[in-house]
Amino acid sequence: MSEQIEELEGSELGTKDFWETSYTREIANYRDHGDVGEVWFDEDSQNRIITWIARQEDEIQTNDSIIDLGCGNGMMLIELAREGYTDLTGIDYSPKAIELSKAICQDQDLNINYKVVDLMSESEVTALGKFKVVHDKGTYDAISLHPEDSKQMRASYITNVHRMLKDDGLFILTSCNWTECELVQSFAGFFQLRTVIPTPTFKFGGKVGSVVTSIVFVKHHT
Repeated sequence: MSEQIEELEGSELGTKDFWETSYTREIANYRDHGDVGEVWFDEDSQNRIITWIARQEDEIQTNDSIIDLGCGNGMMLIELAREGYTDLTGIDYSPKAIELSKAICQDQDLNINYKVVDLMSESEVTALGKFKVVHDKGTYDAISLHPEDSKQMRASYITNVHRMLKDDGLFILTSCNWTECELVQSFAGFFQLRTVIPTPTFKFGGKVGSVVTSIVFVKHHT
């Protein structure tokens, strides 16, 4: 018997309005000061993922298709472009996030494909095609915090990520709300654990924990 996964308490971080307001402010900051805004979570976890991807050179080629879910200001993809990856797509359901990421990308003179896409929409996800690497840092977390329908949204998310990942693809997920065990359990029907990318741990009351979990899944082949 698998344990029941408890839903997270709802938060404004799970709402589109919050992100639209946030990115409207960041667009103004970028236009006025050239400030690209904050890297969601921390830059260290982003750099760890990019380093891990770069080390998989036998498996991930520089021209393989990579998509960033909930790309925000697009900095993850900009760093990947600087590392030589050429087939990069970023999606976000916030038009303001895509507006910001396009502006930054243009100023950096890089070629990255940014689109407004709702990850909950089967038709919009299907239209994207399939990818060798699907990356998510924080979007599954935000969906999990939706004040009303997080359980159903998590289920749609998992189905749609499975839909967009190539059969030999890798799904890289970074979360600050769910543990490795919870993620493996939640994704079990569709994905299986390939590896865990080590993240810094802390010790509290004799227990070792980690603030951030970065996990790599492959499609569950029955």
